[in-house]
Amino acid sequence: MVQCEMCGAETASPNTVKIEGAELQVCDSCAEFGTEVKTESSGSTSTKYSTSSSSGGSSSSTSSQSGGSSDTRRRDMFDEMDEVVADYDQRIRKARESAELTQEELAKQVSEKASLVRKLEQGDMLPSDDVQRKLESFLDISLTESAEGDDEEWESGGDGQGLTLGDMVKRKD
Repeated sequence: MVQCEMCGAETASPNTVKIEGAELQVCDSCAEFGTEVKTESSGSTSTKYSTSSSSGGSSSSTSSQSGGSSDTRRRDMFDEMDEVVADYDQRIRKARESAELTQEELAKQVSEKASLVRKLEQGDMLPSDDVQRKLESFLDISLTESAEGDDEEWESGGDGQGLTLGDMVKRKD
């Protein structure tokens, strides 16, 4: 018997589902919270502490992706989301200064507090969707980048074993 990775209930036949971007082995009652992931191997080698990334089922999906047919991968809502760029604070400050506005004047123009503009320019907080839209339209800048196309980053080193932590880590040496 395998334990459901969501609720902890014992289940004889766990379902592999994708919930908020993570593949989990769950019981029938928790399966409704995600989208079912089709695996080629029906045998489950997972233990109650393993995740689907270490089970035999995910290596088949990884190998199909590294084969170049990424269209077969099931898409979820996170694939279409745009991400805030890493240098959003510098872009806001540069655009504000080129418009010759103070932080207080910019805040007044977008109907926000000056402290919010200050925190955004210091990089202390990410802009909410509403504030992001206001700043982008008023300053005529873009604070987002498309999340699509990042799948190439996730391909394995080529040994056919699937991804390891070493494939993803970038050292700061």
